[in-house]
Amino acid sequence: MTGTTGIAAMGESFRAVLDIEDVDPTPWVMVPPRSGLTAPWSVWEDVRAWSREVAEELWEDHGLDPGPSGVDFGAGTLERCAEACAPPGSDHWVFLHLDQPTDLPLPVCAAVGPAAGPREATLRALTEADDPGAVEPAVVKRVESEKLGEGLTTFRYVPQADSPHLLGCVRYGWQVDEHEADVVVWTATEDVAHLLRAAGDLEHLARSLSIWAVP
Repeated sequence: MTGTTGIAAMGESFRAVLDIEDVDPTPWVMVPPRSGLTAPWSVWEDVRAWSREVAEELWEDHGLDPGPSGVDFGAGTLERCAEACAPPGSDHWVFLHLDQPTDLPLPVCAAVGPAAGPREATLRALTEADDPGAVEPAVVKRVESEKLGEGLTTFRYVPQADSPHLLGCVRYGWQVDEHEADVVVWTATEDVAHLLRAAGDLEHLARSLSIWAVP
């Protein structure tokens, strides 16, 4: 997955974090941040052990027999995704969408940061609504969240320099005046079929997020 958050750099005075309490975990594996603001997360004491534990739970939850290598395969996939999408020091959440334990996950990232500027311009920047590198103009829609207010969502295709395959990219952005914060949710993948299949779950995830002010 490529792309940046579009979130302004966080200073020491910014103490808001994403609240995932109302997120339905059913289609997702949740990968916590690895920053000081939201740490300590005990799962990161041993990423390999965390990955194996989650892989075992996935097979059990789906009621399937992993066979002799299913858990090892799933654990390795989860570990690679966690290390790639949530490196040490990162302060965003990663949500891995899987239909089956053997699926290649669709990583979805979510971040919060200090408000970067005027609302409309910020929302278009967060969602890359005017990306000049897109194959064609992005599909731009308004989206309403009970927790974050009115935001913007976009879908676009972008080329890759090292691959003939296009990336399908989805972004959600909000500016929350109460917390003087911007929120962005983003994903990009060559597996457009998985992206389209997960579209409903992705929107539900984005609209379930809220902000918690750290004391």
